[in-house]
Amino acid sequence: MSKADYYETLGVSRDADEKALKSAFRKQAMKYHPDRNPGDQAAEAKFKELGEAYEALKDPQKRAAYDRFGHAAFENGGGGGGHGPFGGMGGGMEDIFEDIFGGMMGGARRSSGGRTRGADLRFDMEISLEEAFEGKAAEIDIPTSVTCSTCDGNGAKPGTQPVTCSTCNGAGQVRATQGFFSVQRTCPSCQGRGQVISDPCSTCNGSGRETQTKTLSVNVPAGIEDGTRIRLAGEGEAGLRGGPTGDLYIFLTIAPHEFFQRDGADIYCRVPISMTTAALGGQFEVGTVEGAKAKVKVPDGTQNGKQFRLRGKGMPVMRSSQMGDMYIQVAVEVPTNLTSRQRELLSEFEELSGDHNSPESEGFFSRMRGFFDAFAD
Repeated sequence: MSKADYYETLGVSRDADEKALKSAFRKQAMKYHPDRNPGDQAAEAKFKELGEAYEALKDPQKRAAYDRFGHAAFENGGGGGGHGPFGGMGGGMEDIFEDIFGGMMGGARRSSGGRTRGADLRFDMEISLEEAFEGKAAEIDIPTSVTCSTCDGNGAKPGTQPVTCSTCNGAGQVRATQGFFSVQRTCPSCQGRGQVISDPCSTCNGSGRETQTKTLSVNVPAGIEDGTRIRLAGEGEAGLRGGPTGDLYIFLTIAPHEFFQRDGADIYCRVPISMTTAALGGQFEVGTVEGAKAKVKVPDGTQNGKQFRLRGKGMPVMRSSQMGDMYIQVAVEVPTNLTSRQRELLSEFEELSGDHNSPESEGFFSRMRGFFDAFAD
C-alpha cells in the first residue's frame, strides 16, 4: 500500500511556508493526539503519519529531497544506520511537540507518581451597586474535589502503597519505534501516572479525591467594578494523587440599579422635572448611592438634558481615597391631561411669547428657511 503524500497528510499546498506547515501540524496533531483519543487505533495511526510528514518537511534539506525523490528519499535504512540521504532523524515526537507546543500538550502537567495539578474553578457572584460601593465580606459554598481523607490523596487503601508500573518503569510514557520514526505516548497500563494501585481506596476508588462542599470567605473591596476577577489561590479542585491544588476564580457582576447607571467611578441619574420648574427655576432632592440626600438647584430656563455635577458623590476608586462624581441629567416633562383652564393659560402664554423666549427653536427654523430659499433661487 503506497504512502500518502506528506503535503496531503498535513493538508497544505506544496509551496506552503514554514509557518503554514507548523500551523497545519499543530491543528491536526491536537485533534489526533493519543491522549485525546485513548484506544482509538485509527487516530494513533493518523497521529504517527502527521509526525512523520512534519518531521520530513520542516527541515529544508529533507523537504528538498522529498520534493525531488518522494518517499524514496527516506527508504533503505533511514531509521538509524545512516544509509539514506540523511541518516537517522533522531529527536522523536517529543522533540516536535516541545518545539510546536512548548511542552503544554495534554493540558495539566503530570509529575512523578502520577500527581496532576487540580483544575481551576469558576464561581459567578452578583452583588448590588450599594455593595460595590461599600465593599462586602461574603461566604460562598463551592462544590469541589478535595484530597481524600481516607488515603491522604495517594489513592491506595490505608496500609498499602501504589507500586511502580512495570510497563513504563515509572516513566508514565512508552516509546514506539517504526523505522526512523519514534513516537512517545501515554502508558496504557498506568495512564501516565507511573504507578498502579492494586488495592484502591474504597472512599475515592483510587483517584485520591472526594467531592465536598467548601465554605469560603470572600472579601469584595469597595469600588470594585463589573467583570472584575478575584483569584483565590489553592482553592480550586484538589490535584490527582496528591498533586497541587488548582485555583478558584470569582467573577463579579453588578446587578442593574433602579435609578443609577455607573461609568467607572462616576454615577449617572436621570431625573424628570416639570416644565414650570425648568422655566422658572427651583430645586429638588435626589438620593446618592451611599444612601444620603443631595439638593440640586435648577436655574430658570434649564433645558432638557442639562447635567448637574455633584463632586465626590460617585463610587470610590478601588484601593484609593479618591471618589468619583455623580451627574444628574434632567428630563423636562411636557404636561399631559390638561384642563380647559390650563390650555387657555398656555395659549395666552404662546401669544405673549417672542423669539427671545425660544431662541434655539427660532434660530433653527430661521436657518431651515434659508436652506429651502437657496433651492428656490
